[in-house]
Amino acid sequence: MGYALAYSACYGCKRVFGYNPIRVPSVRINGVREPICRDCFERANQLRKLRGIPTIMMFPDAYEPCEESELP
Repeated sequence: MGYALAYSACYGCKRVFGYNPIRVPSVRINGVREPICRDCFERANQLRKLRGIPTIMMFPDAYEPCEESELP
């Protein structure tokens, strides 16, 4: 049994970060999921709250490795 952790640049701030490739928060750009780091996710939720928009829940393991058996 192994684990998987993906690394790429955040769509928002462009910093490289590690994440669970299945559960990371993301935005769809031209039909492609683009990952968002924890800082950008929290900033977006703060803005949503200020605007009276419901916040988005994040999977607790969004930034942790997943078991390789979970990968498609």
